[in-house]
Amino acid sequence: MGEDSEVFGLIAGNGRFPFLILEAARARNLRMVVAAIREETSPEIEAMGYPVHWLGLGQLGKLIRLFKESGVKKAIMAGQVKHVQVFGSSIPDLAMIRMLARLKQKTTDALIGGVAATLAAEGITLIDSTELLKAHMAPEGRWTRRGLDGREQADVDFGRPIALQIARMDIGQTIVVREKAVVAVEAMEGTDAAIRRAGELAGRTNLTVIKVSKPKQDMRFDVPVVGVPTVRTMIESGATALVLDAHRTLVLDREELIRLADQNRIAIVGLAPAE
Repeated sequence: MGEDSEVFGLIAGNGRFPFLILEAARARNLRMVVAAIREETSPEIEAMGYPVHWLGLGQLGKLIRLFKESGVKKAIMAGQVKHVQVFGSSIPDLAMIRMLARLKQKTTDALIGGVAATLAAEGITLIDSTELLKAHMAPEGRWTRRGLDGREQADVDFGRPIALQIARMDIGQTIVVREKAVVAVEAMEGTDAAIRRAGELAGRTNLTVIKVSKPKQDMRFDVPVVGVPTVRTMIESGATALVLDAHRTLVLDREELIRLADQNRIAIVGLAPAE
């Protein structure tokens, strides 16, 4: 990934993704500087043994100064950032205001792509966020003891093309289907919130969750992620199956996730990404 003398920057959002990056970096003796987002990142990141600098979500200029002063030429963006934060409590600095003013739209790809372009103009390249985590990417095939039953397969056949269209439009990457009807579509609220909403709408029964990557998914950012909380939300919401894109979805705590799914007769299947 680079020479030992290189210093990598980590832009850390919420969840376990940033922690996995740091664990992998330690195993490879990589030098890292962490830019932790105050509104998102767990304070526990300070116990990982790397220098941590706390920034507000809108402090793009401070992020650039930190990385340049630290000698960072390559950076990784890991962990979810709730996109509603951009329109909420964060106060943008001048660099962020200028970046936002250049955007023609405020979709996820546009926002993060704008940050990437601003960093690139300063000599800092965003690299594949999963480069250190290939062992954590979703495998293809059935993961659980139980595969899809006829009802679930019918929902997948119906719903996956719809999910791909929604992802292509950069609205979200997850839909929840019941009996060939779309119950909920993920937008800025995130996957678990969309599943929860589907459960409330459909009486918490017989839901199929379909999560896809975007066509030509940019692996530098906004990579689909699933973990144990996703399965717990499915259990609470009456979802019986999860289908996701193999090779393009990051899976956190896979063994525990599969164990929990098997205990609750949830089927999980990885499918080859559609282009």
